[in-house]
Amino acid sequence: MEEHKDAIINMAIESWRFARLFERLLTKLDAGEHKRYTSQLQWFKKKVEESLEQVGLRIVNVEGHPFDPGMAAKPLNIGDFDPDDSLIVNQMLEPIIMGKEVLVKRGTVLLRRME
Repeated sequence: MEEHKDAIINMAIESWRFARLFERLLTKLDAGEHKRYTSQLQWFKKKVEESLEQVGLRIVNVEGHPFDPGMAAKPLNIGDFDPDDSLIVNQMLEPIIMGKEVLVKRGTVLLRRME
């Protein structure tokens, strides 16, 4: 059973990465195509969320949130800042995966100073 759970978690992470890539590609399309493909992407993301919900999992994205050292995400560039800096999550490189009430997989983030 644990093998299945790991496979589902990996599929969720890769689906999240694919959706992010697809969102960047959408910015290069004309308005008509953009709307059509945005709808398809929203459907894809909804289906992924529904499937994860069936097994008690959910994806958590903390982009734009103030960084807290207790956050369930590993900051790759924390060494670039002073301890007194107020930081914000600039980019999620890998999402946080949560179970019903427990952390399943830590995310990976890049930080920036708050303006």
